[in-house]
Amino acid sequence: MMDADHVTLDCGKTIEEVSEYLESGRSPYDPEIETCPECLNALDALTRAGRLSRELIAADAADLPEPSESWFHGVMTAVRAELRAGRSIPLSHPDPAVSITVTEGAVQALIRASGDAVDGVFIGHSKIVGDVEVPAAPISIDVTASVAWGEPLPSAAGAVRRAVTDALAQHTELNIVAVDVTVEDLHRPYPPKDPA
Repeated sequence: MMDADHVTLDCGKTIEEVSEYLESGRSPYDPEIETCPECLNALDALTRAGRLSRELIAADAADLPEPSESWFHGVMTAVRAELRAGRSIPLSHPDPAVSITVTEGAVQALIRASGDAVDGVFIGHSKIVGDVEVPAAPISIDVTASVAWGEPLPSAAGAVRRAVTDALAQHTELNIVAVDVTVEDLHRPYPPKDPA
């Protein structure tokens, strides 16, 4: 099994370096990290994972046990996979001499960010099913999630489905025919927000 800290991104930075930079409050400013799409995806994923950890610690421990260690491991494995470029997804351009693509890893990071933006939901992993390299080919998205205890599961899954569909429609030209959401885990609800 590969240690997450020793994963090297295509740009040459390691997850450990990016994590240390995040822990330092992103100071002093590192232009190599701040201008690298892979590093920015890693920063975003590490920020969300840290937020989940802090919310679980702050939640009432008597209500529900923390998600299993295997669930956290699965999320970090998925985040590592998202940092790999993967397949190239073409985007159209009015000039036929211009070729524009977006990486599969960037699209998976978009899926994670849009799903995590749904209240009470944390995305476990996502899979893009279909030939993304062929324009207009039918594509389906498989997403797993953890939902806060007490949230209606059909509503949460529907909200994730809509958020992912909307984000992909806005930022890609993929022909999305289905977004399947599987709730794999429950976690404690977020701690109440301070009204101040």
